[in-house]
Order: sequence, then structure tokens, then C-alpha cells
Amino acid sequence: MKSYLEMTKTELTEELAVATALYDRIKGTGKMDMSRGKPNADQINISMGMLEIPAKELVNAADGTDVRNYGVLAGIPECRQLFADLLGVSAGNIFVGGQSSLNLMYDAVSKALLLGVYGGAKPWGQQGALKFLCPIPGYDRHFAICKEFGIEMINIPMDENGPDMTLVKQYVESDPQVKGIWCVPKYSNPSGITYSDETVRAFAALKPAADDFRIFWDNAYIVHGFSEEDDDLLNIFDACREAGSEDMVYEFASTSKITFPGGGVAVMAASENNIQFLLKQLGIQTISYDKINQLRHVKFFGDANGVREHMKRHAAFMRPKFDCVLKYLEAEIAPRGIGSWPKPKGGYFVAFEGLSGTAIRCVSLCKEAGLTLTGAGAPFPYGKDPKDSTIRIAPSYPSVPNLERAMELFCVAARIAALEVLLAK
Repeated sequence: MKSYLEMTKTELTEELAVATALYDRIKGTGKMDMSRGKPNADQINISMGMLEIPAKELVNAADGTDVRNYGVLAGIPECRQLFADLLGVSAGNIFVGGQSSLNLMYDAVSKALLLGVYGGAKPWGQQGALKFLCPIPGYDRHFAICKEFGIEMINIPMDENGPDMTLVKQYVESDPQVKGIWCVPKYSNPSGITYSDETVRAFAALKPAADDFRIFWDNAYIVHGFSEEDDDLLNIFDACREAGSEDMVYEFASTSKITFPGGGVAVMAASENNIQFLLKQLGIQTISYDKINQLRHVKFFGDANGVREHMKRHAAFMRPKFDCVLKYLEAEIAPRGIGSWPKPKGGYFVAFEGLSGTAIRCVSLCKEAGLTLTGAGAPFPYGKDPKDSTIRIAPSYPSVPNLERAMELFCVAARIAALEVLLAK
């Protein structure tokens, strides 16, 4: 198979006719949605046993606390310990919130704006124009939080090791208006890469110009490996302890893609200084979160190893779907020289990098044919992909047969978009 980049105009025109005919033949064969990284029903079903735990077992926490009543704002001890073991911190560094880690992140930003953070001279909102660093491609909902609060976003390129730390250091250590950075350090959304040890240590070694700078460490996929060999992520708090910078990090995680999306448990990990500072603020906001749900999760899993065993069942669903995506890309795109992609060992996404000027057209062709993808610019601040080349592929929700159809359509749409760009040169 000849690379498109080596074809003559005549060959490109002929190939476009072939690809268009194939597109016309397969479009309209049924609607499919790959717009979000959602678990499918089969994955959710493996957690249904949690709902069968007898009510009499969901009354008292291990220390005797009646979980049906008010109190215990930081979360019941056994739930704090469960997540402490997963994240590699002490239980005193864990705060158990509601069901959504995204809500905890939004809340942390809003509190910093209104009330400030531990060690900061005054609230962010009293300091003029603010900035956040945004590794790209990244998570669109992170960027939406900044946009909501009018915080300027600065693109930070990423490679296989993580964000460009030379650039991060330059911004963080020279500009006090830079207040934070978004990070998905393991199986990053959407690239699927895991930050290297050197990158994690570089984060811990930062000397911010701002006294209230925070790293928002969204460890959403910490137990979401699906390959035989899981990526290792250096514990950010271990690195910060060595560097004396533990107060600089807010870490987030949840069971949204472990048990029930929207019905799981979300946590925040931080230094004891940060936790105590935040709990004082939260004590005004609420009396306590859903401790019954916290206890239900602990009863279901038992301990951190129970979570890891549970995730092996998730992996059995995810692995064939990623294999399907990669099979089509390697067969239909790689030989034609019109795209590249990482091969993640976990997480929920594949980041497809096509030719410049093709992403919007490819997504549009897919939508016209019945396949809904994430918007072409979504993995970038303000929805603007500088090269119009990146597409987030989310294979978790469809069945494998539907995913086969979706990827056949995606590949022919990517071919058409690439051919049109090459012919226009």
C-alpha cells in the first residue's frame, strides 16, 4: 500500500474516488456514540453486587460511627484508608467528598478564588488576571473550569514523558499570576501516556513565583491499566516530600469508572496543612457527605487489593476494544502515512494525530454518517486545536461489533479528509 504522501495528484484523485465510494457504501448503517469515555453496561454490571449488601451492614463504620447520620466531614476512617492505600499516602492526607472528582476540582478552584489557599497571602480572585497551564492535548472539562472563571489558559506541549517541564518551570517560576496547572499523570486524557519519573520530580522541584500555586493532579486512571504490563507512576507526594513541597499538590481520584459513574466515591489527597485548611472551609458548606455510600464501597471491595482485582475484570472488557481501534489504525492509516497515535496500556482514550487541517473535516464526515465523536477541538483550551489535527477516540462504550463498524467509518473519513488536504496543496 502506497503512502498518500508519495502519491501524485492523479493518484490522490483516484484514491479519493475510491475512499468516497466506500464512505457512501458504509454510512448510515446505524447511529453510534463515541463522544465520551463512558463505561458500557457490561462494565457497570460487575459492580451491581454492591447494591445487594444488606441494609443492616450499612449502619455503623468500623469506629462505631452511625453512617446514616450527620458528621465525619472528612469521610469514614476505613474509606479514607482504602483510598490512602491506592494513592500511596496516609489516611490523614485524604478527604472523601461526594460522587464526583470533577466537582471537587471545580470546588477547589472556586474556593481558591473566593477564599484563598493555605499559605497564600490573599484569595486568587483579588489578584487580577490569573493564568493556568494546560498540557495539550488534555481534558476538556478541566479547560471548561478555567473558562467558566475567566482564567487565561496557556498551552503546554506534551511528549511521551509528559508536559514540557522546561516551559512549565519557565512560566511557574517567573510569573506570580500563574496559579495552577492541570495534570492527568497516568494514562493521560486523551494521549494515554504516563508521566516519567523525571517529569514527576521536576514538578515536585518547582519553586513558584506565586505563594499560592497549585498542581491539580487528576489521577483519574490510577488503577485503569488493561495490559499485562501496567505503567508505573512515581508518587507525587513522595517526590514532594523529598523536595519539601507537599503543600503544592492537590490530587484527585474517584470510583466513577470503577463502580457507578455519578454514583461512586470521590476523594482529594493533599498535605495535612491543605486538608485542614480545606475542611474548615467545607465545614461551612456542608455537614457531611454520603457516608452510607462510602461504607458500601468499603464493604464491596474490602481493601485496595479488592479494587485492583475488580479492575482486572474491567480490563477484560477494555483490552479487546483498544485492540480493535489499534488494529484498524495500523491496517488502514499507518501504511498510508496520514496519522500517528500512542499505544496506551490503560485509560480510556486513543489520541489520533492526523494531518494538519483534517480533524474538523474527519469528525464532520463521521457525524454525517452516524458516528458521533468528541468535538475536534475539545482536547485544547478554548476548543482551538492549533493544527486542527487531533481527535480523541473513546472506544469504551460501544460493543466490539459496533466498534468495528465505527472504526471502519473513522478510517475512511480520515482518509478522505487527508486526501482533500493533500489535493488542495
